[in-house]
Amino acid sequence: GRKLGKLWPNKFDKVLLDAPCSGLGVISRDPSVKVQRTMADVQRTVVLQKEILLSAIDALSYKKGGGYIVYSTCSVSVAENEEVVNYVLKKRDVKLVDTGLDFGKPGFTRYQQKRFHPSLALTRRFYPHVHNFDGFYVAKLKKLSDKRPGDDDVDDKVDAEEASVVHDDDEDVSTSESSDKGEKEEKSPTRSKKAMGKSQQKRDESRNGTVDAGPARKKAKRAVPPPMSKEQKKQKQ
Repeated sequence: GRKLGKLWPNKFDKVLLDAPCSGLGVISRDPSVKVQRTMADVQRTVVLQKEILLSAIDALSYKKGGGYIVYSTCSVSVAENEEVVNYVLKKRDVKLVDTGLDFGKPGFTRYQQKRFHPSLALTRRFYPHVHNFDGFYVAKLKKLSDKRPGDDDVDDKVDAEEASVVHDDDEDVSTSESSDKGEKEEKSPTRSKKAMGKSQQKRDESRNGTVDAGPARKKAKRAVPPPMSKEQKKQKQ
């Protein structure tokens, strides 16, 4: 039964699951159950029931008006009934529907310190001392889709992580740009101070007469004319 969903996914329109159980509902006609079953046996049975019910839901086809499954046990134990159904409601996209039974006691929505989904009131309990037959439990569920409730949380988590990474990258770039800008601003005043220092030094040297006038202020050397030829000398005479 645990492999049913993998072997035939979305194969059946309806499934009746008479799950293996502890048999605590038949004690009235088989008292030996009281000494043959232990709490460890019940817990092992609960695990098996959850696995089989999940597998049966995976084998259901919710299209064309199908997707109904009836879960039943011959036990009156809350652990094997309401707790199993409440667990499945959180793991698959299913909902409880009316069983169509006009007798029986409503399933528990709370038991001691435990709280279950309100729709568990649609399930039915039957007791030997009330209904005069074996005790058992019935729940009817309808599959809504193949989607699993945890899938949205995973997608949201991935999106949030990706957005966080992008945001961190933007902050790193912004911090780097601010750091570069700060370094430039720190270097700028230093350069200004150096320039002001050089200007002040030149003014001081000019006042003391020690400033080099430079090549533009030096007296230009007089150009020596080339020697005259004999003809030029005769013409001059």
